[in-house]
Amino acid sequence: MDKKLIIEEGKTALGIEFGSTRIKAVLIDEKGLPLASGSYEWENQYVDGIWTYALEEVWKGLQGCYQDLVEDVKKNYNVTLTRIGSLGFSAMMHGYLAFDKENKLLVPFRTWRNTITEEAASKLTEEFNYNIPQRWSIAHLYQAILNKEEHVKDIAFVTTLAGYVHFMLTGNKVLGVGDASGMFPIDIKTGDYDQEMIDKFDQLVSGEGFSWKLRDILPKSLPAGETAGTLTKEGAALLDISGNLQAGIPVCPPEGDAGTGMAATNSVGVRTGNVSAGTSVFAMIVLEKELSKVYPEIDLVTTPDGALVAMVHCNNCTSDLNAWVNLFDEFAESIGAKVDKNKLFSVLYNKALEGDADCGGLISYNYFSGEPVTGFDAGAPLFVRKAEDKFNLANFMRAHLYSSLAALKAGLDLLFKEEKVEVDEMFGHGGLFKTKGVGQRIAAAAMNTSVSVMETAGEGGPWGMALLAAYMQTREENESLKDYLQNKIFAGQTGSRMEPDPQDVAGFEKFMERYMAGLSIEHAAVDAL
Repeated sequence: MDKKLIIEEGKTALGIEFGSTRIKAVLIDEKGLPLASGSYEWENQYVDGIWTYALEEVWKGLQGCYQDLVEDVKKNYNVTLTRIGSLGFSAMMHGYLAFDKENKLLVPFRTWRNTITEEAASKLTEEFNYNIPQRWSIAHLYQAILNKEEHVKDIAFVTTLAGYVHFMLTGNKVLGVGDASGMFPIDIKTGDYDQEMIDKFDQLVSGEGFSWKLRDILPKSLPAGETAGTLTKEGAALLDISGNLQAGIPVCPPEGDAGTGMAATNSVGVRTGNVSAGTSVFAMIVLEKELSKVYPEIDLVTTPDGALVAMVHCNNCTSDLNAWVNLFDEFAESIGAKVDKNKLFSVLYNKALEGDADCGGLISYNYFSGEPVTGFDAGAPLFVRKAEDKFNLANFMRAHLYSSLAALKAGLDLLFKEEKVEVDEMFGHGGLFKTKGVGQRIAAAAMNTSVSVMETAGEGGPWGMALLAAYMQTREENESLKDYLQNKIFAGQTGSRMEPDPQDVAGFEKFMERYMAGLSIEHAAVDAL
């Protein structure tokens, strides 16, 4: 069937994801192939000590992004978009949106970026014997209680950004289990919030006299494949300001950006994982069994269909690397040698592969901001060497590439070395993997496992969200998400797979010994600056 007809007949799925700097929509056909896209740039605000986005901006952004998609469809297919087969929304996970019974926002949206819940996070981690990171919704709620904030008694509903958008468009207070797992721990046997921990929390706050119990105010958790409502008439008008979009579209459970990343990289099955490496970096591995103990460096979340996932999240990845490339760009321009930026990245990244496997003794810390995995609340980018180390361009670039994944490796080593977690394949996506074969080789060395980069990896989260919407609508009875992705979306996709080079692996280990031993130098730099 030709693409125009597919769009006219509504044999499509639409995914819209709210990223930290961009809202993006991707419309796909039933085979998962992108047909059209739209986007809207936005930025968080730092207001009264809180990282936030105004709700007006959420709707302005959603409408702008959808209109951009509509124009793309009109331009390429001469079709006015009125029907869509299925729909889904995703967003940055965690954070805190609290509403009263009139659905009025009680305090400005507190995003995942805020590090204002340390007391609550550590108390809950101890109480639950389960790692509760600062950015989780339950840490925000409990911190508000510890702070004696006036609004808490009026709470009727707490949700994430994706859950809020879904609620306004469908009337349903639900979340995909992956996004729910970043609000409160999930019992993987039931796919629902852990009841024992719910009871512990209610007990913990029982003296406060609230009219609500925790389960009453959390959104219902749903696995991928379930229908989570339909687009209401009011919802259609809110999404499409031109008024052309018909109501009644089935909407799948809203998800977090971690879940859509797993769907987009075909890494929802046990013993698979993915690394997303850009401004920040995180790795996710689908576990065969629960971990033996609590690690503050490791978050436990789930796949969109409820399997247990270990996640290591680091604040810093390519910012320092990019800053050095910009410096070389400035130098080239100063001597009249204007170089294409993509070529410059390619030359410098490939130069790194000529360096010593252990970077010749050089060390770099890429800490633009704090790095919780290695115990830093604040950061200062730092390059350090001894006079006798092998200081050349290849080793210099290699040290910065290693540094971009070093904190991640420190966290993953706990999984691989302490917990003996095994992984068959990791999928890489994000800016670090753009220069063919370089970031991939460094990542394979860091994790001592094969790393694949798919051709579709650039499509990212909104495409992953569209796949989850399509899965809900077109899956066969009892067809798992893993089978659906494997057989219908990624079948026949080659991508490029790279095995770890033993010399690189040994070199990265040596670099890590120096890196971990030198953390006191980074502490001194942070304190001095």
